[in-house]
Amino acid sequence: MTIRYPRPLRPGDRVAVTSPSSGVPERLRGRLDAAVRVVEARGYEVVVGACMDGSRHVSASAGERAAEFEAFLTDPGIRAVVPPWGGETAIDLVSLIDWDKVAAAEPTWVVGYSDMATLITPLTLLSGTATLHGANLMDTPYLQPEGLLSWLDIVELESGSGFTQSSPGRYRSPGWDDWTVDPGKQDLGLDRDGRWTRLDGGTGDVDVAGRLVGGCVETICNLAGSPYLDVRGFARAHAPEGLVVYVEVCEDNALTICRNLHGMRLNGFFDHANAVVVGRTSAPDDATMTQYEAVVDALGTLGVPIVADVECGHVYPHMPFVNGALTRVVHTADRSDVTQRLV
Repeated sequence: MTIRYPRPLRPGDRVAVTSPSSGVPERLRGRLDAAVRVVEARGYEVVVGACMDGSRHVSASAGERAAEFEAFLTDPGIRAVVPPWGGETAIDLVSLIDWDKVAAAEPTWVVGYSDMATLITPLTLLSGTATLHGANLMDTPYLQPEGLLSWLDIVELESGSGFTQSSPGRYRSPGWDDWTVDPGKQDLGLDRDGRWTRLDGGTGDVDVAGRLVGGCVETICNLAGSPYLDVRGFARAHAPEGLVVYVEVCEDNALTICRNLHGMRLNGFFDHANAVVVGRTSAPDDATMTQYEAVVDALGTLGVPIVADVECGHVYPHMPFVNGALTRVVHTADRSDVTQRLV
């Protein structure tokens, strides 16, 4: 079997916005409007769905959110689906979506990270359809630093093409911009220097390849052992060359993350990994365990390179990752980059 890549977006195509998890409160509608304008400026028509209410932790009932998400994914007139951001309980949609119907439809780019990993990772694993773990809509007005692409750049690529992204060596201190004051803010404010970090004890260069798959630990760990996170089956069907598995942490402390990663490992999530890529995080350490130590405790016995502080998580900037792409990760004294091929 081969990975299914959605056809590239072209001017005039329609991009749907829906909130499978959390919606947008009224005070942040200015940022939503600014983000929509950025997408429209690329030549796309933006369709905003009904599930957008931000007064609670979810934008609508689970049934309504699942129906709208599925409808956009199976509408041949919609070429990409992007949420405003993540949230907390997208997991309540997983058993309500007709995944067979989605798999039978023409592939549509689905973009997002954080709680959206609860949906995009199963979509790739169940159907072999590429999905894009990248900045959500509310982050889209930010300008990417040199070396990184926007999700808007990637959804315009032809199947069969490739692209390389390099670490800018800078990241942002913890904290969020006040979008009520400046809803159109574009500067990411990357104020700290930081390189990738090797955690597995190896001292040589890392140069490893495989099919890319992964997501946010706090959300996808709850799918471990279910049919929706069958990485073993995906590897057998689509990745005889093995996998590059990425994980990233939002906010849970090191002990919780350690337990989550152990559970994912026991359920086969890392069985076919040629390497593990770990996103940079500002999540707290514990008094007796750091976030680095949590990763090593759970995954150190895998015997593969483990590279941390990669720009694929909740710390700006975002390096978009295509679930399903044939990927090469290189980390040396002189370069730290990820090449993805849509093949």
